[in-house]
Amino acid sequence: MDLSLILLLIGGLIVVSTAIGFLVKATEGRAKKQDGLTRVNPANLGEGIQFGKIGTLLQFSSEFCTKCPGTRKYLAQVAAQYPGVAYVDVDLTHRQDLAQQFNILQTPTTFILDDSGAIAARIGGSPRPEAVISALEIAIKREHDSYVI
Repeated sequence: MDLSLILLLIGGLIVVSTAIGFLVKATEGRAKKQDGLTRVNPANLGEGIQFGKIGTLLQFSSEFCTKCPGTRKYLAQVAAQYPGVAYVDVDLTHRQDLAQQFNILQTPTTFILDDSGAIAARIGGSPRPEAVISALEIAIKREHDSYVI
């Protein structure tokens, strides 16, 4: 094979790989609205897990996830600012059934649930703060002056 062709192929692979990386980074952490038809039963997540009265921030994590501790801290802080909103963290390390059931391909993955446990939004990767707040506010259908952030 000609050296110039090899270099051209390598350069093309670098460009394509870089473009894919930028695309993945641009979409990571954004809330994807869900149809609300899928509900999560807290009893299926583990013993003693309870959802909030008006909404829940449900994080799926794993033992070796480097972004999960920061996400855990942030989501717990957000939940604390909204009375009636709970934060729940489920470790998928030994729960492949849940990963398959909810098609979770990366950790952290966050679900924003309404008061019935319906999935209002889904966030793959480290959630962007504005995505969490806007999705949560839609999920809990709050009045504008009900909560202080």
